[in-house]
Amino acid sequence: MAALRWLLRRYKWLVAISALLALFTLIHFKRQPTEVKLVRRYRSNEQHANMANWPTPLAQHWRANTGQLAVLDTIIHDAQCTTCHDDIDWSHRQQRVVSAARTAWHSYARDAFGHDDYFPLSHRGSNFTHLGIGYIVADVLDTLWLMGLRDEYKMGRDFLANQVSFDQRGTVSLFESTIRILGGLLSAYHLSGETDTKLLMLADDLGSRLAKSFNTTTGIPPETATLRSDGMTFAHVCSTSESSTLQLEFRYLAHLTNNPMYKESVDRIIDVMLNAPKYDSLVPTRIDAKTGLFVGTEISLGSRGDSYYEYMLKQWLQTKQSEVDLRVEYDAAVRGIKKYLVRTSPRQGLTYVGEMVEVTGEPKFSPKMDHLVCFLAGNLALGATNGTHVRKAHLSARDRDDLVLARELGETCAHMYFDTPSGLAPEIAYFALSNETTNQILSNGDILVPPLDRHSLLRPETVESFYLLWKLTGEKKWREYGWRVFEAIERCAHGEYTSLDDVTVVPPTKRDSVESFFVAETLKYLYLLFDDGDRVPLTHYVFNTEAHPLPIFSL
Repeated sequence: MAALRWLLRRYKWLVAISALLALFTLIHFKRQPTEVKLVRRYRSNEQHANMANWPTPLAQHWRANTGQLAVLDTIIHDAQCTTCHDDIDWSHRQQRVVSAARTAWHSYARDAFGHDDYFPLSHRGSNFTHLGIGYIVADVLDTLWLMGLRDEYKMGRDFLANQVSFDQRGTVSLFESTIRILGGLLSAYHLSGETDTKLLMLADDLGSRLAKSFNTTTGIPPETATLRSDGMTFAHVCSTSESSTLQLEFRYLAHLTNNPMYKESVDRIIDVMLNAPKYDSLVPTRIDAKTGLFVGTEISLGSRGDSYYEYMLKQWLQTKQSEVDLRVEYDAAVRGIKKYLVRTSPRQGLTYVGEMVEVTGEPKFSPKMDHLVCFLAGNLALGATNGTHVRKAHLSARDRDDLVLARELGETCAHMYFDTPSGLAPEIAYFALSNETTNQILSNGDILVPPLDRHSLLRPETVESFYLLWKLTGEKKWREYGWRVFEAIERCAHGEYTSLDDVTVVPPTKRDSVESFFVAETLKYLYLLFDDGDRVPLTHYVFNTEAHPLPIFSL
């Protein structure tokens, strides 16, 4: 021992240097990015047999023109200015959104707290099962956290932790329960510090019950799930988007719980879809759960089709861009969208995405565009940049083309709001194919809205795209557009924030209903759009289709 102490005193300088070298080595290797292991999955290039009936003139092959590309170059150039600011007090506007969220929450808490559905005009609520499943509370919880509404968050969190149990009889929507409840629980668990084990336990319990729905011959689940069930479930023809929009949530749940069953179950669904014949990588809105083949007569980026394309990209981003065939499939689908579904209106020059009907016979193009389709503008921007601001992104020719289309679609979705008397967009719009006019056209332009499609659910897709376009390009107009949308919401729906009957009249008649996605998505995206910081960096998070941010992780 004495000899050791003598050596340490004699060579203390050498010991100190050795310690510093060891510390430097530890820090250096800890900072090194972990190598991403690429994962290959089988992907079929087989075209659907019905494509033999598709006439050649059907293809339009949309491409960005030189003028649009020049505008993009200017935007990218302007984005290099890191010290440029405007004179608008965005923090004040952001607090206006917080005030709206607080008002909406307090109205719900007063009239129907804990219920799954809320009827604000009649001041009552109802449940989807006998005991309720915390549907609204779970959906809005992470919005309350992000906005700093800690008292409201605690109220919602304590209700879920102490009063909600999924061990009950009843059937629920597999898709809605996954994106709203499971996604909401997982996001709140992560954003609040990943220490609230009760939220994770709830998510795990719900996930284990919903996952029983994957026990089918192909793994494609039915559209409803039974909270207490065992054995083989029955599924026949299912929604394409609902089956392919479960993956972000279950894969993250698998990551948190170290239970690979969750990921394997939802990956199996995507593997079946990757293997199925398609229409130039476009897919019908229905899939046969028995055969794993797409069926039906409609291709749409709206209802029952939209989030198939959204999650194909986001799954690739979620696991650090490691599952390469998901990105290959997404890029192929975008080529198909440009080839067949993108058109430009005759008078206003609005770029829009229509639908294909009768794909099993002789296909027909329909100029119908759901408000849901407006998600695509932001998704294209996300795919072009991989979540990196354009000042740092390395854009290929394809990326630039996608980013131009993203901006053009964003403009069209803005017109769907600004061309109506109320300033709010209808649920569905049609676009003129010629210069003919009808009494359904808005503002003597190209957007037509039949009477049955004039309602508004205060949907989030347009402001979602405004947020992504702003964050990825720095182009200020998207924030201004978002503010105009928020002002229209305040004029027409302030107080109860209900859905509206007809956006072509002022004031629109209020409906006795409100969607949980108004606070969970619409107000969340507006809040983040007006935020001068970077609370949810797009290089570290993916938003699920219900606007619940989930962290990116390694497989």
